[in-house]
Amino acid sequence: MRLNFRGLKTGNNTFLTLFCAGLVAGILVINMGKSILLGDGGMFDESTLYHLKYMTVDSNALFCYVFRKRLIRILGLAVLSTTYLGLVACMGASLWYGFSAGAFLTTLAIRYGIKGILLAVISMFPQYLIYVPVILALLFWCEELFRGIYVRGEYSAADRGFLVKKTGRLLLLILVLVIGCLMEAYMNPYLLMGFLKIF
Repeated sequence: MRLNFRGLKTGNNTFLTLFCAGLVAGILVINMGKSILLGDGGMFDESTLYHLKYMTVDSNALFCYVFRKRLIRILGLAVLSTTYLGLVACMGASLWYGFSAGAFLTTLAIRYGIKGILLAVISMFPQYLIYVPVILALLFWCEELFRGIYVRGEYSAADRGFLVKKTGRLLLLILVLVIGCLMEAYMNPYLLMGFLKIF
């Protein structure tokens, strides 16, 4: 049985719409459940920030941890994009990233106001200057691979060029991801701890 995906539209608008829907959902969930989620000992409470302020960071271990975590997600989405669930996985990832961003920003804003928003920005800088373009490029890469296999039928056993080109682009994305992970491990912790000392 072969499914027909030709009528399924995705791309810039769909991914952005799903991200925004997730963002709104994250904001609503935190606001509706703030008595439970943001109570004593809840997310980003003062005790957690106190420990962050005085922690010691092993940047090498942190780099290995974040790189492994990010790489598994990229490869997982790449593998899923070769299946019938490829577009659903891309749309789900867009929704999840939006939800996470909404919950994260709302939690810090409710707890600490303007200082919380500044804390959110500092905690994402500078690595998200790399991660956001990589995530967007990955979503379009996955959609293009999915459509190449299931919609346009560009990939076949006789024509390996399509797959080789896609593999090269994926390796380039992973290389750029390494730069983001280096920033997250070797720069961000010190920026974050410096900000927390004046928080």
